[in-house]
Amino acid sequence: MALKKLFKSLFGGGDDAGTAGQPVKANPKENQQYKDFTISPTPISEGGQFRTAGTISKEQDGVVKTTQFIRADNHSSREAALEHAVTKAKQVIDERGDDLFQNSHC
Repeated sequence: MALKKLFKSLFGGGDDAGTAGQPVKANPKENQQYKDFTISPTPISEGGQFRTAGTISKEQDGVVKTTQFIRADNHSSREAALEHAVTKAKQVIDERGDDLFQNSHC
């Protein structure tokens, strides 16, 4: 039985049908401030891997504006997906700044 559990965890058979493809709940401790923005990485669990995803938010004129991003990049660990999400979010912020809230695609 333990061997079966090991193979599931190694090769992605351990996802519950109800959670596969869903963003992993954001952990406020993993949020990062960058410039005037808040980056919240929320990797998506898919087939034993994690897809790069997250949200970028900023308060403007007393209103918190938020945009979501999802990338095609997959990672074998949640930690790697978290790091990559932060890196990609910083890149988007550097490229688009406040304009990223004008269009939800980033």
